[in-house]
Amino acid sequence: MPGITFDLLDGSDAPAEEVRALHAEVYAPAPGSGGAGSGGAGSVDDAEFADRFRVQRRQPGFVLAEARHGGYLVGYAYGMPLRPATSWWRDLTAPVPAEVSAEYPGRTFAVGGLLVRASWRRQGIGRALHDLLLAGRPEERATLTVPPAAIPAQNAFLKWGWRKVARTRLPALSDVLVIKLPLGP
Repeated sequence: MPGITFDLLDGSDAPAEEVRALHAEVYAPAPGSGGAGSGGAGSVDDAEFADRFRVQRRQPGFVLAEARHGGYLVGYAYGMPLRPATSWWRDLTAPVPAEVSAEYPGRTFAVGGLLVRASWRRQGIGRALHDLLLAGRPEERATLTVPPAAIPAQNAFLKWGWRKVARTRLPALSDVLVIKLPLGP
């Protein structure tokens, strides 16, 4: 990945407007499709994403990994630790055992998003962002959601060691995946 730089930022340093703009670009409807772009089903609209990101970046432990080519944002991944009273495990399509859904301080880091601009995909940037975001995390595990229709993302996460533990209805139908931390070298 020549020319790509990676940085890990906290919530106060996260470039909110650039992140919002990249989210809008990736999830823009394809011309004439009336549907979501390459992000697939389950994406949220721009205003909803901006509001949610504004709240999330103020959460304790929030971190954003960014990839840039020069000053140009080509991808990002972000997340934060789940709180014991999280709503993460609500609205599942089927009950899960307590050993999956029980939360306590230090148990789970939630990945809120991982995006790479279309023209920069298939170069290892997504994997590098993923690994940077999760490297050295003190939590026992990480979790994320991915729409079933997002086949390339589903395949990548499964290849990287994630496993499906549930399906959630909100904000849209998505698979809930988990991975044990810390990640190996």
